[in-house]
Amino acid sequence: MPWLRVCCCLCLLWLAAAAQAQGIESIMAPGKLMQGHAKYEDDCKQCHVKLDRKAQDGLCMDCHKPVGADVRAKTGLHGRLEQPVLCKSCHTDHKGRDLKTTEVDPKKFDHNHKTDYALHGKHEKVVCEKCHAAGKKHREAAQDCSSCHKKDDKHKGSLGPQCADCHNESDWKEARFDHETTKFSLTGKHSDVKCADCHKDNVYKDTPKNCYACHRKIDEQKGHKGLYGEKCESCHGTKAWKPSSFNHDADTPYELRGKHRTTACKECHSGNLYKEKLKPDCYACHKKDDKHKDTLGSNCAACHTEKNWKEVAKFSHEKTPFPLLGKHARAECKACHKSVMYKEAPKDCFGCHQKDDKHKSNLGRECGDCHSAQDWKNTSGRFLHDKTKFPLRNAHAAPAVKCSACHKDLENYRNTLLTCLSCHKKDDKHETQLGDTCESCHNDRAWKGTNFNHGTSRFPLTGRHILAECKTCHLTLRYKDAPRDCYSCHKDKHKLVFGLRCESCHSTRAWSTWSFDHNTRTKYRLESSHLKASCTACHKQQAPAGKDAAPQSTTCVSCHRTDDVHSGGFGPRCDQCHVVDNWKKVKNRVGQGADK
Repeated sequence: MPWLRVCCCLCLLWLAAAAQAQGIESIMAPGKLMQGHAKYEDDCKQCHVKLDRKAQDGLCMDCHKPVGADVRAKTGLHGRLEQPVLCKSCHTDHKGRDLKTTEVDPKKFDHNHKTDYALHGKHEKVVCEKCHAAGKKHREAAQDCSSCHKKDDKHKGSLGPQCADCHNESDWKEARFDHETTKFSLTGKHSDVKCADCHKDNVYKDTPKNCYACHRKIDEQKGHKGLYGEKCESCHGTKAWKPSSFNHDADTPYELRGKHRTTACKECHSGNLYKEKLKPDCYACHKKDDKHKDTLGSNCAACHTEKNWKEVAKFSHEKTPFPLLGKHARAECKACHKSVMYKEAPKDCFGCHQKDDKHKSNLGRECGDCHSAQDWKNTSGRFLHDKTKFPLRNAHAAPAVKCSACHKDLENYRNTLLTCLSCHKKDDKHETQLGDTCESCHNDRAWKGTNFNHGTSRFPLTGRHILAECKTCHLTLRYKDAPRDCYSCHKDKHKLVFGLRCESCHSTRAWSTWSFDHNTRTKYRLESSHLKASCTACHKQQAPAGKDAAPQSTTCVSCHRTDDVHSGGFGPRCDQCHVVDNWKKVKNRVGQGADK
């Protein structure tokens, strides 16, 4: 039939168009998806894997990540289900847009075993809507107490969100708190005190932990009035406020002895104990009793004791810079200490013994250098003259010489002259000509023995002079009068033709041996017959003062005038014709005229 064929063709065309627009899966779907999945109506692969039904759960948890996390961690409702459980066992779909797949029966749901938050006490009777707000997932419900009980928090958040540390599900108003977990353990009578006595207005966190915060009133009215600070526990305990448990001997570096043990605390601790700490010395309390006016320092215990302040029984003068020796040990204190200002007492001998000083301060204040504490007048063995600029040795040493031999009076010991001549002037045979350094020749063993070294003088002795006796040259004890030139002792036979400098030819080895090189020491060389001539043959005149010889002409005629047969006709240059070897022998001067 023609119309049937037309209908079939139209159906086929319609199916082809629908298949092209939606896909064969959507056409074959059993029903509409729920409203939450409606967007996947034409995209089945978001929830289904072809030919693999088990893969569907993986795709579910890929979209529902929190559920997947619970399953893997075995937490929450889905994590506690016996695995494996197919998602579609509970969450079916394709049943219309209004389908509800997450509804549970509150009466049958086991909140304790199927969730992470077990319900106990009054929580078991609370309706679900109190904690699970409309429009939010059940898993988003808060699990801390503060989220639901914020309006019930009398502490206004000061103790944090951990309400369960004190409160429980049975009764919110019934608190159970272990005070031992805090920094303030309740001991003694504190364990019987009500919380409100310390925690005013339900303020727990900022409650002070020191005793004074609670016991201030007692301290101000009946106690120390705040002078001993806020550390009440230093003296008091929690068992009983009285008596005080403070042990001054063990708890402080200052042990109480003698009268200190019966003294009331306020006698010493008159100010704030912690702001004005007492120094552990006597002076802090006994300043008013100090008759020495602070001159001896603050260590009163060096002399006084706790038994009796006026009794001085401990002082040892040996510990001072002035230990008492000899007669000082028997002297009364007031002999040196004229007042109780003890440090004003002099520490040197002169301070007390000025009236005994026979030297009138000439020797200074160090009396102890000569005198001793045993006997003021006995000075033997005390003074060491070797420490002075003039040590006593040999004949000078005691007892050969008494102090008075050099020190004529007691007032002038220090000004005594140190030169030999000051004492030995009467023994000076040189009439002070040699000065006051007698020690240059004499020594302290014997005055008459000499040790003079002539080599240190201006005339050192050499040759035969060494063997000569002093009196040979020094005709008197005025030694400096002795001449230093040779001629004074060795008047020569040349009658001063060659002056006073005998040493020019002679030496100290022997007078008879002499040497003079006329060629090197003069400008006139001696040759041939001149070498045999005596010095006086040419040098006949006396030398002028300070000269070795009189001026001498070097011309031949000055000596050979009597031999000049020419009577000066050929001038003074005889050497032009004559030779030194023989006067009569004349040089060959043919063709040359004579000098005029």
